[in-house]
Amino acid sequence: MKTTKHGYFWILSVFFGVHLGFSFSVQAAPFRPALRGYQFQFPRDHGSHPAFATEWWYYTGHLKVRDGRRFGYQLTWFRTALAPQIKRRSKWATRDVMFAHFALTDETGRRFLFSDRIARGNLGIAGAQSGAKMPRVWVENWNLQFGAPRGERQTLRAAAQSDATETRGQKFALDLKQLALKPPAIQGENGVSQKAAGRGRASHYYSFTRLQTRGILRLGDERLEVSGQSWFDHEFGSNQMGENQVGWDWFSLHFSDGRELMLYRIRLKNGGVEPYSSGTLIDRNGATRHLRLADFRLTPLGSWKSRETGGIYPQSWKIEIPREKLRLEVAPTLANQELRPRRSGANLSYWEGSVRASGTQTGRGYLEMTGYASAFQNTF
Repeated sequence: MKTTKHGYFWILSVFFGVHLGFSFSVQAAPFRPALRGYQFQFPRDHGSHPAFATEWWYYTGHLKVRDGRRFGYQLTWFRTALAPQIKRRSKWATRDVMFAHFALTDETGRRFLFSDRIARGNLGIAGAQSGAKMPRVWVENWNLQFGAPRGERQTLRAAAQSDATETRGQKFALDLKQLALKPPAIQGENGVSQKAAGRGRASHYYSFTRLQTRGILRLGDERLEVSGQSWFDHEFGSNQMGENQVGWDWFSLHFSDGRELMLYRIRLKNGGVEPYSSGTLIDRNGATRHLRLADFRLTPLGSWKSRETGGIYPQSWKIEIPREKLRLEVAPTLANQELRPRRSGANLSYWEGSVRASGTQTGRGYLEMTGYASAFQNTF
């Protein structure tokens, strides 16, 4: 099925924004660029930033049941602006489109479930509050609510039926409470996470890297009490993906010694890596150390091919950070954790899933890989 330029624009603008601050916009210039020197303020910055084109609130984590069963989850809300301003002559007038992706990895049962939603940012169906003391983000009944005093407490709820081929129709739901054990980690340098050379080719990006998580997981007819750890990313900007950039590989890892690591590399069409690829190492006390591309090496190991899309993804990874004496191998807990959105971006599949780390440190985390199954091009 062919899609018009205007119909496809908002799909691509959100999907390309995952973690890396990219957006496509037919009116990009009026949006505010992400520039050096931005001063984060909390709880203000937990809310929406309507001056920027693209934004997302991104949770990943690991949950455990008392009987020993383990699960990974991803729950994300995306906002993309169709224009810098909308004159509301009608209650139907829409400035923003909201997406949400929800995935569950049943590590013990060897199952992967996912679903997605999309809604107009009006009539109360979906939205993201700005200026609220404790903001709310929602798409239909998938909700994120920040709590006092500075947003370090959060509640998230979502319920869906799986669209994954092997688990289609399976009901799953989460009702989780989060408590940040560390202050927000500001990613990048000088208030920006730079993605390429040039003014504004960046995003503003912070993370709660270690969240104590408790709540209820519903899987089919089961109601399971769960506990574990989560990671939260909030990123906003108005950048465009460069014509020479084809995808990215992004890692968030919890180490058993109390530290966390975020790394990403942006892949180029010529087989190289974007020089502005970077990362952050977060100490036990929450202090951060910025990592430039020269500070680390990411080496893909083996491959896994999707039966659904034909995409060929790295099977596992070797991570080396010599100055930190870190040598790791990161492997998925389940090979098939590929999301194939049915409502918010057909043919824009990506792999995002639960992983384990071994080596000089042990730990758990999440890995996202894009551009392997779909050609990330401005083809609309």
